Amino acid sequence: MAAEHMIDVEVLTPEGEAFSGEARQVSTRTEAGEIGILANHTPLLAALRPTELRLKLSDSETRRFAQAHGWLQVYGNRARLLLEEAIPPEDLDPAALKEQQADAERRLAEAEEDSADRARAKKDLDRAEAFLAISAG
Repeated sequence: MAAEHMIDVEVLTPEGEAFSGEARQVSTRTEAGEIGILANHTPLLAALRPTELRLKLSDSETRRFAQAHGWLQVYGNRARLLLEEAIPPEDLDPAALKEQQADAERRLAEAEEDSADRARAKKDLDRAEAFLAISAG
């Protein structure tokens, strides 16, 4: 695979670096929808939603993460993802995620309209639902 078809990728969380290296493609989900980033992509800054982050390293190898909310910056043939969490799917605990989902649903139902508590509960629910889908599939 020629180097001109690769993009430098960094996946960073508050705990540290989850991935650093070259990839053929980065697939993720922004607030506007699904996106695929290839080498020499036009500059971009986007808010990210919870989803399965896929880093296609070669034709036969793909690294996967459960991606929480965060930011994507693409500039100069480099993609940097700043994420609240990046967890390998095999490390997800479906039972704990179901509890988190139920807790977020309860908090969402109890929160006042347009409150910070409601926004946080919705964010937590989005994460739990996305991570549950990733752990199941």
